[in-house]
Amino acid sequence: MQKEKKDNPFGVLEFLHWNHSWNCYKYSCNTDLVKSIKLMKEAGVGIVRMDFLWDEIEPKKGSFDFAKYDCIVDLLVENNIEILGLLNYSASWATACSEWNCPPEDSKLFVNYAEKVIARYKGKIKYWEIWNEPDSAIYWSKQDGMKGYCELLRQVYLAAKKINPDCKILNGGLASGAASVNRLYDNGSKDYFDIMNVHFFESPLHQNAIKGAKSFIKLTYKIMSRNGDGHKKIWVTEIGCPGVRRGVTVKGWWVGENPNEKQQAEWVKSVYTELLKDKNIEKIFWAFFRDCKGHWDNGIDYFGLIRWDFSKKPSFKAYQESFKSWESSE
Repeated sequence: MQKEKKDNPFGVLEFLHWNHSWNCYKYSCNTDLVKSIKLMKEAGVGIVRMDFLWDEIEPKKGSFDFAKYDCIVDLLVENNIEILGLLNYSASWATACSEWNCPPEDSKLFVNYAEKVIARYKGKIKYWEIWNEPDSAIYWSKQDGMKGYCELLRQVYLAAKKINPDCKILNGGLASGAASVNRLYDNGSKDYFDIMNVHFFESPLHQNAIKGAKSFIKLTYKIMSRNGDGHKKIWVTEIGCPGVRRGVTVKGWWVGENPNEKQQAEWVKSVYTELLKDKNIEKIFWAFFRDCKGHWDNGIDYFGLIRWDFSKKPSFKAYQESFKSWESSE
């Protein structure tokens, strides 16, 4: 009997919807999208995490525009790359505090947008993540111990399952460690997500960096098991570090000094070789696929596996080799 092939665990986070002045029009035309997606396929990417911004999809209450996202979704589907759709941030007309990172004044408005998006892409997108890093004040203003977020998660989960019972819901990627995993359960969210979603960042310049990542995953699973969720899988939907070309001077990232391109490649190999040994991890998403251009004005602009000009970094090869090694082992 032939062994059943496992799902490809190799993911990336990429801002395929970015076509604005504040991001230097990262994907200003379909040609650029096609270039990136072709390179993703070459690297072995099986799934892309991408935003479906409420403010763009419903710029005015009750008025929906899916043209941009239809194009991106169709390109990924044509290339057999799955999508983790990120439903997030407030529409400018619905926010509680006039900012994109504030929860909506009326959660029913967000639920309505989520319903419309999930319904439109039923049959094309199976996985949906509700908000990004709701445990961080950067992305969810006026932190309240995730109480407001967990209620929003519950409402979206119930609505999503009515529209597409086969869809899988992820909690918003948690950025603040084990304390946030505990809060998710303390706030009664156990039955309102299908896959545990966490973010982890460490510099490969630090000794025992991979040991720290493995320990965090073990602790996350321990909390899940304690709460009766040992059957659920863990997705790391953001992990990464800069890879800065020698001779390029740029400010460090939030962890400290920037790794060079070779060190970034070594970290890619380490992440995908070591973390996938944990049977509780199902997918890992490298952040990001392509470098940015002066958006953060520090090392974060160099998180990509490819450079801004689409040339491949050593980390691209490391990712590709890790994928091929995984594929041959399957």
